[in-house]
Amino acid sequence: MISAVNHLGIAVRDLEKSMELFRTIFRVESFHREVVEEQKVSIASFKIGDVLVELTAPTSEDSPIAKFLDKRGEGIHHIAFSADNVNAELSRLADDGIQLIDATAKQGAHNMLIGFLHPKATNGVLMELCQQQ
Repeated sequence: MISAVNHLGIAVRDLEKSMELFRTIFRVESFHREVVEEQKVSIASFKIGDVLVELTAPTSEDSPIAKFLDKRGEGIHHIAFSADNVNAELSRLADDGIQLIDATAKQGAHNMLIGFLHPKATNGVLMELCQQQ
């Protein structure tokens, strides 16, 4: 079951500069930092209430985030939703005719399994399902 908004992903070119901006806006005291090799990104995240904000920068020119930045520039990249079982939800959605980017879950940040729905199938919004391991 999909249960809640988990995080907002924001694509950024310069992670350090963006951290300073968000530190100023939201008075962030500390960020969780992580590199996700499989996704070719470096992230810095922080919480506002119950929602995580994830600043995401590419670590390679061929990463999906780098391609997004080249095409659309910095800004909201995706909305992530918590799911009890990402693989079961991806299977259910595929059966219901929803176009997916990921047919099965992959390893993501924060020790989560993740899978993306294609924005062509979701009114132009890239949606991520995530499951804490």
